[in-house]
Amino acid sequence: MGELKTGRGLNQELDLSKAGDTRWGSHYKSSGNFISNFASIVDVLDSLVENASTKEEKASASGFLRSCQTFETIFLLYLITDVLGITNDLNVSLQKKEQNIANAMILLQELNDCFNEVTSDLLNGVTCLNPIDIFSSFDIKKILVMAKLYPDDFDEFNMRVLKNQLVNYIIDVRDIDKRFSNLDRLGELSRKSVETKKHLSYPLVFLLVKFALLLPISTASIERAFSTIKYIKNDLRNRMDDEFLDGCIVFYAEKRVFKNIKNISNECIIETFQGMKHRRMRL
Repeated sequence: MGELKTGRGLNQELDLSKAGDTRWGSHYKSSGNFISNFASIVDVLDSLVENASTKEEKASASGFLRSCQTFETIFLLYLITDVLGITNDLNVSLQKKEQNIANAMILLQELNDCFNEVTSDLLNGVTCLNPIDIFSSFDIKKILVMAKLYPDDFDEFNMRVLKNQLVNYIIDVRDIDKRFSNLDRLGELSRKSVETKKHLSYPLVFLLVKFALLLPISTASIERAFSTIKYIKNDLRNRMDDEFLDGCIVFYAEKRVFKNIKNISNECIIETFQGMKHRRMRL
């Protein structure tokens, strides 16, 4: 309508971009922008109804205009905006590349009823490992509860060893070694532990730090996997079996890895595939 200037980056906060399938923050932004621009949206649709070049465009614009002005649409729009507004701060915190788990836990406490006990124990343990404010949140009991969530790595013997390591570890990094006094992220703690060789002195503690650093990566991987499944197993391919789906997902989700095989000849790939198991016929 000419009311907004065009150009890169000028109006990104006001656009009506499509909400993502797994990023709930995008739903909150889109619904909020829809409310803010509601009057302009109605004017645009009204103009399209009057000036549409085809009957199909006129019918489509007329349908959208009627739908967005119903009580049900308006009620649900405000409801979903309010609900997503409650969780938005936590979503934004957990989506950051460098997460401050301590701040995320404060937000999580406000939504505690939405998370099960395992999730709370895990995030509590991660918070206690955070070096911010000279390990002010360090709590051996909560860290041990977190370690129990990894039974393959922490059996009964390793749990006892971990407890002893934690007692010595906190004295070392908080009271003795001043190189750890200005850290505020788990990533910095991990690098400093390797630089000072403390990952060799406290291997089980360092293992928990690595688990904590993997949490945002694993969360993002799950989001990408679900997005990939929805893209691959669509309405036209909804009878795809699990084995074939697994194969398609690997190729689609790990594009960067499979780009490296472009220098391998097709004959080599066919021969490798043929040799994996007996085939009824040669490819």
